[in-house]
Amino acid sequence: MSESLKEDVSIVLCGEAGQGIQTVEEILVQAVKLGGYNVFSSKEYMSRIRGGENSTEIRVSSNRVMTYVNRIDILIAISRGAIDHLKDRISDDTIIMGDEDTLKDIEMPSLIKIPFLKTAKSIGGPIFANIIAAGALSKILNIDKETFDECIKAMFGRKGEKILEGDLKAGEEGYKVGEDIINSGKFNINIKKDPQIRDELLLNGTEVVGFGCIAGGCKFMSSYPMTPSTPLQTFIAGNSTEFGMIFEQAEDEIAAINMGLGASYAGARSVVATSGSGFALMSEAVGLSGMIETPLVIYLAQRPGPAVGLPTRTAQEDLKLALYSAPGETPKAIFAPGKFEDAFYLTHHAFNLADKHQIPVFILSDQYFADIYYNLPDLNLDEVKFEKYIVETDDDYKRFELTENGISPRGVPGYGDGLVVVDSDEHDEQGHITEDLNLRNRMVEKRLYKKLKGIEEDVIPPELIGPSDYDVLVIGWGSTYGAINETLDNLKNDKTAFLYFKQVYPLHRGTKSYLEKAKKTIIFENNAQGQFANLIKMETGFEIDEKSLKYNGMPFSVEEVTETLKDILEVEGNEIS
Repeated sequence: MSESLKEDVSIVLCGEAGQGIQTVEEILVQAVKLGGYNVFSSKEYMSRIRGGENSTEIRVSSNRVMTYVNRIDILIAISRGAIDHLKDRISDDTIIMGDEDTLKDIEMPSLIKIPFLKTAKSIGGPIFANIIAAGALSKILNIDKETFDECIKAMFGRKGEKILEGDLKAGEEGYKVGEDIINSGKFNINIKKDPQIRDELLLNGTEVVGFGCIAGGCKFMSSYPMTPSTPLQTFIAGNSTEFGMIFEQAEDEIAAINMGLGASYAGARSVVATSGSGFALMSEAVGLSGMIETPLVIYLAQRPGPAVGLPTRTAQEDLKLALYSAPGETPKAIFAPGKFEDAFYLTHHAFNLADKHQIPVFILSDQYFADIYYNLPDLNLDEVKFEKYIVETDDDYKRFELTENGISPRGVPGYGDGLVVVDSDEHDEQGHITEDLNLRNRMVEKRLYKKLKGIEEDVIPPELIGPSDYDVLVIGWGSTYGAINETLDNLKNDKTAFLYFKQVYPLHRGTKSYLEKAKKTIIFENNAQGQFANLIKMETGFEIDEKSLKYNGMPFSVEEVTETLKDILEVEGNEIS
């Protein structure tokens, strides 16, 4: 293993679906964090129930890490096909560990053959092989056996004494294997421990959004399962009793979003969760939200399309779908968090913003961001405020009263003496259907122009990371944050900055001034058209110089971003330290 990598180790586990890759990941990320190390994990998996290879990357580092690298330092090959599946990522520095029978016909200088299956059978069956591998890795990473056992007990304790006893024995055997590997001198790992990390949070992107929903006062969720949005539905359902929420699995996406609007009309803060082609079915109801001025938060977890596309891979292909959803012209806001803190605060903010302006608000996530894990110190709950906008109605209440700022007082049935009337057709101030064309003009101006001004006042500005006197400006949004940010940290170039957009619509008024200041601009996006770059051009007239676009279903790695930026910096004459 290269000396330069000893404080940041990339471990990849790969095997067929059903071989327990996810179980090993869950054990290891917990053990690494409890052991006092910074940890990050990301997975890529097939949509087929059986067949194909699935893999998980776990980074263990002296520094905080929150993104994917292409590099593999240690590969645990659980299946014969793992090596072929990852051949483009395996280098001469990669150490490969695998079962001696599974990999018996493979000869590589860096391959360590271990009797995982034979040892597992002596304990009670091949099911224990993965725990042995996890124990070996934990020993190599210098994680205390007590810490590893703590994770095993937490995961398998409820499965009965016999199974737990076997798993603990498997872990013990794994530590013996790890000791033998360490004594072989093949590893030179020197990752710094920090005892404070043990007490930090370890979350994935879905959980952070879920906590943001709870902090935002969510009381109702209706959705239809669709990868990669389903984990948020599971999270809300699993926490519904403790936090007083209702979860309803609807018969389809059309029913789901209309249920959400119904709950919101009744006064409950509501969210729906879906993915690309599922959201396409919801688009008419986005217009209904706009017409009846009923707030709704929409969690749109992106994946490659069109149609079903690659159901279990990642993309940033649905920005246009969200932006142009709904017939007619409907004001909306679209957030795209790229780090966990932002995912929490933006989701919380989305509920307040939706209620304040009575609009649909989108949270754009994707498979990569939804599934990644990493540790973070805490979430500052002091910044979480519940903003109340529902009013008590009187006898003269007008649901769609024409106002200077376009926001009508929002009442709900049963709260006051007024009648709360809504209609999906054009309507008057009371909410009754109308074809008065002069009134139509005034209602459009109220809903669109006046309201949009207020929404633009509440836009969250992009975050400039790096020097303010930059020559090269890198633009990213959503889940590209991690790879871009780590690359700039590594390059240490004092003339390169990163403009990170966490709200992609409406654009902040200062966007163009950031872009015009740069001699060179480049954007990274996980789509084939440069959808955000095109939105920037449409809204500001500024055309970004270069687009680095990736659309094969995988996220950007640090290496890919680094290579691209190095080429640009060399052309621009900027020194790279």
